Amino acid sequence: MKRLELNFEGKRVLVTGSTMGIGFAIAQAFHAAGATVAINGRSQKSVEQAIGKLGGGERLVAAPGDFGSTSERNAALGKLLGELGGLDVLVNNAGRGDECMLDALTEAEWDKMISLNLKGAFFAIQTCVPALRESKGCVINVASALGLIAGPPGVVLYSITKSAMVQMTRALALHLVADGIRVNTLAPGWIDTPMIQGDNERSNNALYDYINYSTPLGRIGTPQECAGAVLYLAASFAGFTTGATFSVDGGISAVQYI
Repeated sequence: MKRLELNFEGKRVLVTGSTMGIGFAIAQAFHAAGATVAINGRSQKSVEQAIGKLGGGERLVAAPGDFGSTSERNAALGKLLGELGGLDVLVNNAGRGDECMLDALTEAEWDKMISLNLKGAFFAIQTCVPALRESKGCVINVASALGLIAGPPGVVLYSITKSAMVQMTRALALHLVADGIRVNTLAPGWIDTPMIQGDNERSNNALYDYINYSTPLGRIGTPQECAGAVLYLAASFAGFTTGATFSVDGGISAVQYI
């Protein structure tokens, strides 16, 4: 039997929102597996810092730009696709999760979150389809466990955008199957990122206590566990997987309790 390997040598990968947290771990894992990886963040400085942390070198490409902005997204993708000469894997990880109660939610805040979490991901896919068609590549959309289950009142808009992303994955998977492009979703739960670490510090460790209590596996997840799932979904031996949602949430989408 042929050995199954996560080898991405010669593959070209774009991970949006990859200067920190889950996105950085995904970029790091693809790079370690031999891929040429484009690092994206909203500023040139953050991208350069992330590339420095990854050790630099010719297999790391800077792709700064706010993917919630049409002009910045188009400019970044146009330059990047020309520089790489194509694309094999697109990971739509860039997103925002601003908390806001329903009665205080403004149309401007709605537009801001929709523009990045949903619109930005959709039009990134649209722009990359010709390159992905050529390479028979794939797309992984990073949604959230809150796209599968309802969360507390303050994250209602975030939950709406991530549930829409899950459905977008299904719809595009069917639409793009004739092009040989697979589209799947990663749905993380509580993951130990700098943002969550900051929230935990402000709560005097109450957040981690809650996570450990409410997660069936009894702990918070790691960015590396998300990265491992993404590499699986992008691998050739996952070639029969499309339109799927891959939960990395410690079991919270299987059962909710308080």
